Amino acid sequence: MKKTASLFCLCILLTITAMAQDKPAYKLFTKAGKDVKYGKMLDELQKADIVLFGEQHNDPIAHWLQLEVAKDLYKTHQERFAIGAEMFETDVQLVLDEYLNGQVAENNFEQESRPWTNYKTDYKPIVRFAKESGIPFVATNVPRRYAAIVASGGLKALDALTPEAKAFIAPLTIVVDMELPGYKNMLSMFGSSTHGNTKAESIVQAQALKDATMAYVILNQIAKGNKVLHLNGSYHSDNYEGIGWYLKQKQPNLKVATITTVTQEDVEKLTDENKNKADFILVVPATMTKTY
Repeated sequence: MKKTASLFCLCILLTITAMAQDKPAYKLFTKAGKDVKYGKMLDELQKADIVLFGEQHNDPIAHWLQLEVAKDLYKTHQERFAIGAEMFETDVQLVLDEYLNGQVAENNFEQESRPWTNYKTDYKPIVRFAKESGIPFVATNVPRRYAAIVASGGLKALDALTPEAKAFIAPLTIVVDMELPGYKNMLSMFGSSTHGNTKAESIVQAQALKDATMAYVILNQIAKGNKVLHLNGSYHSDNYEGIGWYLKQKQPNLKVATITTVTQEDVEKLTDENKNKADFILVVPATMTKTY
């Protein structure tokens, strides 16, 4: 009996030791901070019209999980599924479609679509998956030249654009709620705690132009009957603001699910500051290697 008890204690000790030595690459939590398995999260994502997957742009775990989510949502929705991405601007949709349809070579596409510098490591796998599976992949971000115009002269500067140029942005007039916490935080970052700092407000308006344009392009896919997985920097969807806010202004009954990516020294428990940022929080160790 003593021998059996000793063996049992030894097994428990070895189990605890093994757990202590485990080094998970990520953990998932609900917005309330409760552990959640990938399968449970996927069950909820499958019910959504739109999934906004907020990333840290240089985080390899987030990019890997985006690809896995894309594959699993495609299994569910099949031909009623589209992927959108902040990383491509609306004026490169033509060459993006030509590549997806096999009309232009990959190197030509990569030369002409102005991909981000981390495209090959972080976004190429999901674009290739879309191509191989026949999934629409939409460029959702406003062309940076128009964001620069707004950052310098405010949204009113867009009025001077030609109709051809305006086709690449969300329809004017774009409403910006400067009381949203995310935008207020941006104001303070640029030296203004209240309205009246024209330069700071113009920079926030440029951010809002991106959010509004991404929402507009996503809604175009919804109008076609597609469910959408959208990839964006977490700041564009954290706290149910940004893209999500513009989506709700246009179609409040849409079911939008959000994921955000954060880093923590300890991944076993979600910190209070990271709670409620999204429906699901992807926690990655602070020591995780970066792609740039």
